Amino acid sequence: MVSPAMLIVALVIAIAIILFCIIVLKLNASIGMVLASLFMGVAGGLDLMTTMDTISSGFGSMMTSIGLPVGFGTILGQLMSDSGAADIIADKLVSAFPEKRSIWGLSLAGFVLSIPVFFDVTFIILIPIGITIAAKIDMKMCYVTGCLTIGATTAHCVVPPTPNPLAAADIFGFDLGIMMIVGLVVGFITVLVSDFIYVKIHNRGIWNEEKDVNHSSNVVNELVTARAAQNSSKARPSFGMALLPVVIPVVCILFGTLGSAMFDEEPLICSFLGNKLVAMTLGTLGAYLVSLPYIGRENLEKSAGEALKSARVVLLITGAGGSFSSVITATGIGNAIVSLLGTDTTSVIPAMFLAYFIGMIFRVAQGSGTVAGMTSMGIMATIAPAIGCHPVWIALACLSGGNSIGHVNDSGFWVATNMSGLTVTGGLKTYTLGSFISSVCIFVLALIGALVIPL
Repeated sequence: MVSPAMLIVALVIAIAIILFCIIVLKLNASIGMVLASLFMGVAGGLDLMTTMDTISSGFGSMMTSIGLPVGFGTILGQLMSDSGAADIIADKLVSAFPEKRSIWGLSLAGFVLSIPVFFDVTFIILIPIGITIAAKIDMKMCYVTGCLTIGATTAHCVVPPTPNPLAAADIFGFDLGIMMIVGLVVGFITVLVSDFIYVKIHNRGIWNEEKDVNHSSNVVNELVTARAAQNSSKARPSFGMALLPVVIPVVCILFGTLGSAMFDEEPLICSFLGNKLVAMTLGTLGAYLVSLPYIGRENLEKSAGEALKSARVVLLITGAGGSFSSVITATGIGNAIVSLLGTDTTSVIPAMFLAYFIGMIFRVAQGSGTVAGMTSMGIMATIAPAIGCHPVWIALACLSGGNSIGHVNDSGFWVATNMSGLTVTGGLKTYTLGSFISSVCIFVLALIGALVIPL
């Protein structure tokens, strides 16, 4: 039996292996994560064959969950870009805000869209628009990726009907309407404040265009293409038609989540249409129909092929991230971390910090914000009745901790990094920094709420 302290040491070393392989050795991230998984499994008390089986099952589980939606979403985005649909939508977003504040519009779009839609899908839908905005106003991608991350992760973290905030009401035993109202208010404030802080940080010059941008990425080439297309006079779809590929998956997933929330037994049609694979399939078919008159039948498959070149890298890395997370879970490190923590859990401030840090530890350890939030809420629900504040604030502390530090073992990190054409360091300065700022802001607002508005 491996001691809790040794498990934590092993985790730190495993994360160091990943970073060393990627940053120093310049190996593909998937290789680094497999090597780290092997080390973590053996060091964590698993035998070699069990470790290998866990790596394989973790990869398969991740691919089952998001493999096809990511692939189809990539095709959808490429078709929107090639047909000019993304340009049309970007024009509307830019015109709705002053030019220097266009990324705030993108961030708020990410916030609204992520209420019914998972982060990965939201990012895949909106990043083509962000790329077009960046090209249109000559903006660095760090601002686009970070602000989009802030908007999308914030809604996914605190606003029902996304899984974690939806479950919070049941776990802690309070009305879902309170979670909805508090989540919307806290989330909206968080997006505005976090965007402001994030932009101020990057304005100080932490971004290195040479080291933080993957200059061989197809996304970078897409930026160049979008820039050139600005001066093109080719026909493009109307705004309504351009929105169709975005609206279809949003409506489908929203239909599913509302069905789940409104009925004790979710109707079959809601379950079917709300499935993210079905939603993204229908959205991609919509993108084909919209694009056909503008790029021609012969270019449809070419566009899809170009999209999948990027998708296969994302899928490989994402699957390897699933392997690493599965090994982490199999070692039982969660229980080890909890056993080492101790504080006065009946006082509001210590309890709020405990909830936040449990969520943060699980997020750093295994990557999934959903798992981190659910786990921390399950732990804190046992002591919530003794804490002198409404449980919605404890739930927000747990959820914000679970949204804190997304890094190389997080599938969202690789989706955001690769879809934005960034290197690992670029991903850390955008996705990781953005989600962390959002997390701290949510926690601060929750702490103030717990002390000032007991409900």
